[in-house]
Amino acid sequence: MSRFCAAIFGCDGLRLTAEEKVFFRDVQPFGFILFARNIDTADQVRALCDDLRACVDHHAPILIDQEGGRVQRIRAPLATEWLPPLEEVQKAGPNAARAMYLRYRIIAHELMALGIDADCAPMVDVARSNTHPFLRNRCYGEDPKQIIEIGRAVAEGLRDGGVFPVIKHMPGHGLAVVDSHKDLPRVSVPKAQLEGDFAPFKALNDLPMGMTAHIVFEDMDDAPATTSPKMMQFMRDEIGFGGLIMTDDIDMQALSGTVEERAAAAIAAGCDAVLHCNGTLADRQAVAAAIGEMSEAGQRRAEAVLAARRQPMPVDIEALAEELKAF
Repeated sequence: MSRFCAAIFGCDGLRLTAEEKVFFRDVQPFGFILFARNIDTADQVRALCDDLRACVDHHAPILIDQEGGRVQRIRAPLATEWLPPLEEVQKAGPNAARAMYLRYRIIAHELMALGIDADCAPMVDVARSNTHPFLRNRCYGEDPKQIIEIGRAVAEGLRDGGVFPVIKHMPGHGLAVVDSHKDLPRVSVPKAQLEGDFAPFKALNDLPMGMTAHIVFEDMDDAPATTSPKMMQFMRDEIGFGGLIMTDDIDMQALSGTVEERAAAAIAAGCDAVLHCNGTLADRQAVAAAIGEMSEAGQRRAEAVLAARRQPMPVDIEALAEELKAF
């Protein structure tokens, strides 16, 4: 197995161009991510996934954001339409963990049928009353203990369906009162008062992949967590996360500098892989040139992810859907 490029790349459309195929074959990214622009029919999505994997010499993870609600890249009729996660949790009440397991087991089944085998969930950020609307209804609640239980259920629902969970946004994004797609959130709360925000990530630190938060914790460092060596060390040592750490989308405007400068800073800080979702082929080429191959440690963690791939457990999806309706 060759050394992977330290990247997870998006692609432009419904099928790969000849130029994209050459680029992916040359750089060998660890994985890929799909968006609504890549989704049309079931046969088309399966063909695109096959083409992406044919470009590299490993069974590359293909990621998607399929949380349900506002952040759901695949819509009906290809996939179930879901309530926002927080509304699902509130609706299910004391059965929230079971409901969310069922929900994500069904999501995993739908994703695997299309060739997609990684979902950017669970999202275990701790919500507050003033959490920015871009994030709040994607959360599972305000109680860290409940979030841990639900986050574990989400992860296991995905894994039982053969889909890799990607925990986000490390080490916690719930205190953001601005949208990190547009601005850089800054948190002034002292570290000693942040244990509740960090707790879900500590409890779920055995998951195979994690995604960083583009957020500054001023009491810990003045750089966003994604590009901060101090924060990356915190995630490894105090959060105890031993899996592959990828950035949130490197194109988001919370970060400064060119996209290749952001990518290089994230790798220098200690991220294993850069998530590059949008932009042109020229942008991807610039990012690949800026970051190069994974570090030896990153490669080991990436290979461990691939080795942890599970076959879906047999399941009666209709029975699960009926059980979920009862909550």
